[in-house]
Amino acid sequence: MHKFNPLRDASRAMVLCLSTLLFGAAAHAQALPDAIAKSRTIKVAVNAIYPPMEYKDPDSGELVGFDIDLGNAIAKQLGVKIDWQESAFEQLLPSLETGRVDMVLSGVSDVPGRRGAADFIDYLNSGAQFYVLASAQGKDIRQPADLCGKPVGTSRSTSFPADTAAWSVKNCTGKAPISVVGTEDTSSARMQLKQGRIVAGVQGSETLPYAMKLEPNTYRPIGEPFATSPEGIAFAKANTQLRDAVHGALEKLMADGTYGKIVAKWGLQSSAVRQLTMNGTPTN
Repeated sequence: MHKFNPLRDASRAMVLCLSTLLFGAAAHAQALPDAIAKSRTIKVAVNAIYPPMEYKDPDSGELVGFDIDLGNAIAKQLGVKIDWQESAFEQLLPSLETGRVDMVLSGVSDVPGRRGAADFIDYLNSGAQFYVLASAQGKDIRQPADLCGKPVGTSRSTSFPADTAAWSVKNCTGKAPISVVGTEDTSSARMQLKQGRIVAGVQGSETLPYAMKLEPNTYRPIGEPFATSPEGIAFAKANTQLRDAVHGALEKLMADGTYGKIVAKWGLQSSAVRQLTMNGTPTN
């Protein structure tokens, strides 16, 4: 039996700790595609016009938001860094197919029509939400059915125009349908609402509270979110290795409380997921 030697045992503990760290780093490297393991960088496409998910800080010009914090936390877990590649929304998924980026993290709804081009790890709940002005201009709209026959604006690059039209077909029976007005983005829809060019807007249920916080007493939600769908991190169909590595990192961030802290920072508790899904299906 060896006698207790504080210096010797402390040294062994340090060696064991270092070995564990190195093994963990090696494990992460093995889980990643070779090119990323070598460069230690993941190229991520983002359309930074969707607060609080991703946007430019007006003072610093830096990318900020829930997706930015989550992406950086995933990168830290994997032992790599993120190279954020700004893109127009309609180019986000095509950039995966061309190999310009490795993944997309930009508040993209995981809807069946997009699953032919990409795989999605679903990390947040979302839904299309009707809203009007809180002023007298919007007082005659008390429920979604009051929107039948009226112009409703929403970002044309999202799934919301189709969601709104489908809702109209189902709920405006015997009435004039909603006139869906496609806008450049969600902020453009809010501007047109203030100008009186539309009577209501549709925006993601996870982002409308942020707009209401920025402009107190300006907007009022109508009814509950409709056409609910998860938001997903998108990967090229062939890039299953990166997809699975990110999935594992996200599970660890959920288990250690990091995900919950980022959710709370951006006030998205009502949209948080309890379990990850992939293409709308539970992963375990």
